[in-house]
Amino acid sequence: MMPAPMPPAQGWTRRLPVRLAVVLAIALFPVLVLSVYQATSLMNEARARSEAALMGATMRALGGETRLIEQAQGVAAVVSRSILPLIGHDAACVDKMRLVAEQLPYLSLAAYIPVSGLMTCSSSGRLFDYADDALFQQMIEKDEPSFIVNPGSPVSGTSILGIVHPVFDERGDKIGVVSLSIPHKALAEANDGPDTEVSRPLIIMTFDRTGSILTSSTGLEDAQDRLPADRALKALAAPISVSFSAKSRLGNDRIYSVVELVPNQVYALGSWPADGMQSLGPLADLPPVLFPTAMWLASLFVAYVAVQQLVIRHIRQLGRAIRRFAGGHRIVGHLNLDRASLEIRELADAFERMTETILHDEAQLEDTIHHKEVLLREVHHRVKNNLQLIASIINMQMRQARTPEAKGLMKGLQERVISLATIHRGLYQTSGLTDISANELLPDIVNQIVKLGSGPGRRFSVATDVDDIRLTPDQAVPLALLLTEAMTNALKYASNDTAAPWIKVELKRAEPMRAHLRISNSVAGPVTPPHGQDSTGLGSQLLGAFVQQLGGTIESGVKDDTYHVSVPFALRPLSEAEARHDRTTPPPNPEAA
Repeated sequence: MMPAPMPPAQGWTRRLPVRLAVVLAIALFPVLVLSVYQATSLMNEARARSEAALMGATMRALGGETRLIEQAQGVAAVVSRSILPLIGHDAACVDKMRLVAEQLPYLSLAAYIPVSGLMTCSSSGRLFDYADDALFQQMIEKDEPSFIVNPGSPVSGTSILGIVHPVFDERGDKIGVVSLSIPHKALAEANDGPDTEVSRPLIIMTFDRTGSILTSSTGLEDAQDRLPADRALKALAAPISVSFSAKSRLGNDRIYSVVELVPNQVYALGSWPADGMQSLGPLADLPPVLFPTAMWLASLFVAYVAVQQLVIRHIRQLGRAIRRFAGGHRIVGHLNLDRASLEIRELADAFERMTETILHDEAQLEDTIHHKEVLLREVHHRVKNNLQLIASIINMQMRQARTPEAKGLMKGLQERVISLATIHRGLYQTSGLTDISANELLPDIVNQIVKLGSGPGRRFSVATDVDDIRLTPDQAVPLALLLTEAMTNALKYASNDTAAPWIKVELKRAEPMRAHLRISNSVAGPVTPPHGQDSTGLGSQLLGAFVQQLGGTIESGVKDDTYHVSVPFALRPLSEAEARHDRTTPPPNPEAA
């Protein structure tokens, strides 16, 4: 018996190309990780160099602003201590302020403003009331030096950075402030001011510890848009210089550096675009993982194409030939694997030698089977002829019999012999010699029995309903003999003074491996079942023996002038015929039954 074929592999994940791709991906994955790490390290190193360069550029750019602011702070501190004798003397106070403005020509205004807000002492000589000015209220509230930013000073007429220093009297009470106004333009135009080259536009902003912007190299109008989106200026006010990368409030990637200008008071924020990292060239705009991943995918593609061309396509060609041969296609042909590797060519050569051997063995086996089938058919044919000869001899002897009892016995024997002959005729006409079609065998037996039982004045209406059921010879023989005995009884009882006698034979499949034989006929008068427990006739003994050989049960009865015999039995698998073909079914032994 051949082993059962292996079930085909299901799912695309079990295919060789997919598995090879997975193996290659795993094999190349460490290279991807290393490449991503190196690319990330390179990007981080370049960004760190850019941040360090920005820090240096910011320090250099702030030199001029730092100098101006520190100088103005020192002058404001000196003036705040020397202004007391001049308070109340407006002319002398104005001269003092004008002298300060001459010493610091970048100032737009030098003034003393009392707590009342009425300015009478300034380098411009103008009178101005700051009492209702919000910036003045902030100035007057602080008891320490501070800064203010006024984008539109009413006296200077420009955007200024105010250096504010409180003035105290001899008792320590604050009586006013000294304010020195530095225009933002002057800060931006300092000799060592910010580098504003187009290739690397550097933006410098100054702010105080509260996070208020004091100056901006590009103007205060868009200064807020240049700030980092995720950090507040107040949080950046620290004595430690830092550099970092972040997105601006406009969504642009920028690099920032923070430097302390005046300890604990003024801080500077320098920034330039992140794409200024010129050391990376066009790769600076790409994520560090993109290029290694692209190289990894390209390597996978090249490896997959190579494996596809060198291995998989040849294996598929060989696999198609093997599947065709396994499916019964016996024309193999030449496999064009000249460009395949040595191992695959050796496998193809082995397959061709194997197919040649199998084809040769199959041809020999078919020839042997053909001879055996011819011999077996001849055996069945001769057995059939011999049985027919015996039936003819019985018929001749029956004609010479003088008593009805002898003729009846010889006729029953003749019918049984004819049934055996019909079975053997079905066997030698069958191509496989391992099974018999019930819908061909049983109607033939019925016709033979009816033909023998009919005669002048004895005409029967016969109907058959037989399913296409394949029977093994072990079951076909007892079933045919059982049908012969049952038909003999049916012919006997159907002819008892019945106007229109009829007989019906049915063999139906009840379940996949069960069948049901039923013979029914018309009756007129009482019927004694031929297979009853009290019966000792040969017919009942034969019926019992045949039912036992079938492995079924028998039941009979009369209902509504109809006599029936029912025999349900289990069908034997056709494979049992091969296991039993050497076993001869013994004829029924009436004495044992």
